[in-house]
Amino acid sequence: MSVETTTTTPIERPVLAAQLARLRGYYQSGATRSAEWRIGQLEALKRMLVEREREIVDAVKADLGRSDFDAWFGDVAPPLGDVEYALKHLRSWVKPRRRKVPLLQLPAKARIQYEPLGVVLVIGPWNYPVNLSIGPVVAALAAGNCVVLKPSEVAPETSALMARLLPAYLDNDAVAVVEGDGVVTQELLAQGFDLAFFTGGTEIGRKIMAGAANTLTPVVLELGGKSPVIVTPDADLDVTARRIAWVKLLNSGQTCIAPDYLLVHESVRDALVTKIRTSLEKMTAEDTGGRPIVNQRQFDRLRGYLTATRSTVVVGGAIDDAARSITPAILVDPDLDEPAMTEEIFGPILPVTTYSDLGEAIRFVNSRPKPLGLYVFSGDRKVANRIIEQIPAGGAVVNHCAVHYLVPSLPFGGVGASGMGSYHGEWGFQAFSHRKSVVVKPFKPDLRMVYPPYSEKTQRLLRRMF
Repeated sequence: MSVETTTTTPIERPVLAAQLARLRGYYQSGATRSAEWRIGQLEALKRMLVEREREIVDAVKADLGRSDFDAWFGDVAPPLGDVEYALKHLRSWVKPRRRKVPLLQLPAKARIQYEPLGVVLVIGPWNYPVNLSIGPVVAALAAGNCVVLKPSEVAPETSALMARLLPAYLDNDAVAVVEGDGVVTQELLAQGFDLAFFTGGTEIGRKIMAGAANTLTPVVLELGGKSPVIVTPDADLDVTARRIAWVKLLNSGQTCIAPDYLLVHESVRDALVTKIRTSLEKMTAEDTGGRPIVNQRQFDRLRGYLTATRSTVVVGGAIDDAARSITPAILVDPDLDEPAMTEEIFGPILPVTTYSDLGEAIRFVNSRPKPLGLYVFSGDRKVANRIIEQIPAGGAVVNHCAVHYLVPSLPFGGVGASGMGSYHGEWGFQAFSHRKSVVVKPFKPDLRMVYPPYSEKTQRLLRRMF
């Protein structure tokens, strides 16, 4: 079996339309609905991730400059976990779910029946170009859909690799890879899908939603935002510093759920900053330079944050134009209206500001768009719960950052400007499924009184019954 690969331009719209018509025809044949077909596709994806690990790691390194281990950790291990979890649970997910029937509806049986949506579009991002493309594809195939994958052109080596690898593993009649830029994405959306799944920035997410609206294509948007870290005075500062530094360094900070800024109680600000600085220095001791940035546009944007900041840069911030890299920077006491505090950073820059009253910190976060992640470091469970309950966010972690993404039994997604819809595990299966309500009634009994015309007595009785 193979997957058809197409590089599309606007003038090739008839070719694209014909390709999608072929996928729709295959879906209508019912071939993708059996559990056996779905399991076969998931097992093929698992083989691909295992057998082609070296090629995946090399492509991610070429696009993003990551080390071998970081490339494996970010782009091979997570989708492999997604596949294995789906294979373990798929047969239970596809089973109809029985539901109770009200007394007045008896005799009857009711169930929720999960069925595929049809032909779906997955639009992948550049920052974790394999993981965040293949992860939604796992969910889509587990739900029995046909899939078009549009990888990110910003990670060209990885995009080309997926266009080469998927043909060797998946069903050509059910899956297609289309390479190209934003124009190609809009051409795809214009064709109409049963669902469009997008991972990326909020501004592009708005364009995806607008493009999908013309064909009434429903969307799942996995976006970003400024994920805050709130540190209370009783937190273990050594552990807090290590965990913040580690997650912030992953992929040069180019992670949608990376800690974006710190709100630290004023009594422990200086101690925590010193410990984060020490942790960053230890974790980057073997680096020969700064952290690589994906392209010139992102590099210039991050340079602009450092140029515009009115904070104290206590460490890092060195810019290497030739290498397109930046050393991890800590910005202490930035102005709250400067770009580093109003825009998602998506890079190795960490602003740190303070609060004196916890309510003040909560109000500050809530005055801004709802974040994708919320991170609380506190030794007091009640305080941590108060923060989580009072700040809306896509997900939350106590005493760590971003690790909720690695729990497949939890839904992962945003809220408000950080996204809509969620996936991972069964939540991904449901995102790509239609929950069909089914009620089964016998022919008898068949009470004649429920049919018109109604006498006054019958009306009174029916009002009491219903």
